[in-house]
Amino acid sequence: MRVVVALCLAVCLGLFVSAASRAAEAPVPVHGAAMHGAPKYPADFTHFDYVNPNAPKGGEIRLAETGGWDSFNPFTVKGEAPSGADLPFETLMIESADEPFSEYGLLAETIEFPADRSWVAFTLRPKARWHDGKPITADDVVFSFDILKTKGHPRYRFYYAAVDKVEKVAERKVRFTFKPGDNRELPLILGQLPVLPKHYWKGRDFAATTLEPPLGSGPYKAGPFETGRTVTWVRVKDYWGADLPVRRGQYNFDRIRYDSYRDTTVALEAFKAGEYDWRLEMEAKKWATGYQDWSGLKDGRGLKEAFPNQRPAGMQGYVYNLRRPLFQDARVREALAYAFDFEWTNKTLFYGQYKRTASFFANSDMAAFGLPGPKELEVLEPWRDKVPPQVFTSVYKPPETEGDGNIRANLRAAMRLLEAAGWTVQNGKLVKDGQPFVFEILLVQPVWERIALPFARNLERLGIEANVRVVDTAQYKNRLDRYDFDMVVHVWGQSQSPGNEQASFWGSAAADAVGGQNLAGIKNPAIDALVAALIAAPDRETLVARSRALDRVLLWNHYVIPQWHLGVDRVAWWDKFGRPTVTPAAGVRPMAWWAKDSAKK
Repeated sequence: MRVVVALCLAVCLGLFVSAASRAAEAPVPVHGAAMHGAPKYPADFTHFDYVNPNAPKGGEIRLAETGGWDSFNPFTVKGEAPSGADLPFETLMIESADEPFSEYGLLAETIEFPADRSWVAFTLRPKARWHDGKPITADDVVFSFDILKTKGHPRYRFYYAAVDKVEKVAERKVRFTFKPGDNRELPLILGQLPVLPKHYWKGRDFAATTLEPPLGSGPYKAGPFETGRTVTWVRVKDYWGADLPVRRGQYNFDRIRYDSYRDTTVALEAFKAGEYDWRLEMEAKKWATGYQDWSGLKDGRGLKEAFPNQRPAGMQGYVYNLRRPLFQDARVREALAYAFDFEWTNKTLFYGQYKRTASFFANSDMAAFGLPGPKELEVLEPWRDKVPPQVFTSVYKPPETEGDGNIRANLRAAMRLLEAAGWTVQNGKLVKDGQPFVFEILLVQPVWERIALPFARNLERLGIEANVRVVDTAQYKNRLDRYDFDMVVHVWGQSQSPGNEQASFWGSAAADAVGGQNLAGIKNPAIDALVAALIAAPDRETLVARSRALDRVLLWNHYVIPQWHLGVDRVAWWDKFGRPTVTPAAGVRPMAWWAKDSAKK
């Protein structure tokens, strides 16, 4: 009898312990989440460290954009939305600017997920409201996910491909269940979901362009506008989220106005004439010489400063379209890189301001250096016979010159590679199978001609005809969406915690997606495997190692000709604004600035 009782107690105790263990492991709703470890800010935080929580509201900031626009819908592949088109819309969570990758509740009051991150649930804030006063519900979240995947930009279908189902759990709670696999980033990816009003879009064509500003829930909504020329975003006075910790001290202007200019040269002259107020300078020559005649800088009414940042620079470069037979041989791609004289370009055109990019994760600890370490080799070894041998034996460095314009040694190296690939020079032209080597460098800004034309002249010395063509923004977007180009200049920005977006940058499944970011058209099973390994990284140390492994393979396949990067934000502004004392790692936050005049009221 005692044996039976003892056995019963043991079983019962085991059940109790098991139940207690399961209860202890049950997900707990929290205010924020990090990719790895715990988020920086506690549940009772009142504001981000890089804002002034007492910043006054009011006034106006006038900004500029280049090109034109023809639609207020930023979520589809059709049309071009104006700058600021995302201001009326909000996401479930919001990322901080001073952490590698952490998100905190915006529309969502809490987030919860299990240790294996196989699902995630969000509970919406009870006071979250659309601009028409109606509450934001779980139905809106489910609708948003479905409509973005079915009728939104193709990137959403790719980005949310790992979601198995979305379901309404309660009036304010929604749950996303993921397909089998190891992707720790998915809860944070779903936190970035833009939430759209189901009742507004009923009877409207979501996929179409529209000049009727859609209903949103954010701090601004569209005000006066002239299609393709100007738009003013007006602060919502009774914005429901104004006092949230993730919003306090930000979006302080009553009006944010964007004016469109034909190109950056015209835009700079308009800025110096006082037509707009705040300018992020992207061109080295303009930064070095373009402000010397600015009256505002001379008499103290204007300011100009370079703000250091710790933002990963990613990769900017001349991108080959591997869909073109011309660029499918890696030796050809490597050869053309010898014709780009960065040192001369930097000295002559950029006043020595830039650093040469030699990584797809430049300006970060994820950039490959030296030879692969043990953790890198762990993911590289299974693909040893599928990746360039240099991945294991050599450190990648772009071709270098003395900067004096004499690149004969580089051109000889290029010609050896081209000859090995079957190209020969006949009557001054590089030919293969009777066909000349001719391609087009497609640009969207005239300012790029002065950079691309010297490159084209160097290619001409190899017998290659590279035609430089500048088109307007609408044509450029359409051609990129359809991959109708030979070579373009592109920037793949990187975060401090790369993940799911890498599949859209380099993955085979993304190569044929209309409007995608795999511009090079990469279809490489080794890269697919390395991306999958990066996404599944269980901790920061492993993430860094796997990023470096991916970096090496991308570099040694010569998919791009790397250009340059800069670790500062170059900003000029009329002295009308106050700004926080802290600049976060991600760089300058103009929406944390405020109008000085409003502080006097």
